[in-house]
Amino acid sequence: MVPLNDNNPTRTRPYVVFVLIALNLAIFLYELSLQGMGEDALNQFFQVWAIVPAELTDSFGGRALNPIGEWFTLISSQFLHGGFAHLGGNMLYLWVFGNNIEDQLGHRRFIVFYLACGALAGLAQWIFAPSSAVPTLGASGAIAGIMGAYIIRFPKAQILTLLPLFIIFTTIRVPAIFFLGWWFVQQAFYGFASLGANADMGAGGVAYWAHAGGFVFGVVLGPLLGLFPKGEGPFNQGRR
Repeated sequence: MVPLNDNNPTRTRPYVVFVLIALNLAIFLYELSLQGMGEDALNQFFQVWAIVPAELTDSFGGRALNPIGEWFTLISSQFLHGGFAHLGGNMLYLWVFGNNIEDQLGHRRFIVFYLACGALAGLAQWIFAPSSAVPTLGASGAIAGIMGAYIIRFPKAQILTLLPLFIIFTTIRVPAIFFLGWWFVQQAFYGFASLGANADMGAGGVAYWAHAGGFVFGVVLGPLLGLFPKGEGPFNQGRR
């Protein structure tokens, strides 16, 4: 299922979402330029700026060799992507769900929320694969945090969804609690399934624990940063 938009208007312009999308696009264009210089150039770029779990583990013993510092990759990795589909999917989800969370938190707190969810999601993936040498990258963990905040703040919002039925494509409206709830169940299921796999990051190289972890952190951090008006919470919302 592919989200197209929601019926959830905002009161403010999502300037941070605009900037995040622009940054991700700009950095991806730079990645493409490196790819034109050869595969080694792009791999070296990822090796420095993406999270490499094994190197993060080594940093605890003072053996880190990354020139930017291994802990900084918890932030820098959020702006890297492995291909057009990876980038396009993440930016679509950021666009559909991010504007409402930015509207609720305000621009500054939304930046803190976004980067914190992404960093914690990276650590969640590291916990389950601390010896992996495969770079972990992408905005998925941070965006999963947005989705976690969205599901508790706007569970009844209707998501216009593109639904492929064999060779036919149609659109339906799905309540956010079902759309995002099903997404989370999938990530958690594949995360547990990957525990017995021989791949470093799960089936297909997807960091499912970063997705599931980011979602949970979004549920926790959102209310702490002011997701709900004073006197309201997930169980006594006053609007929408």
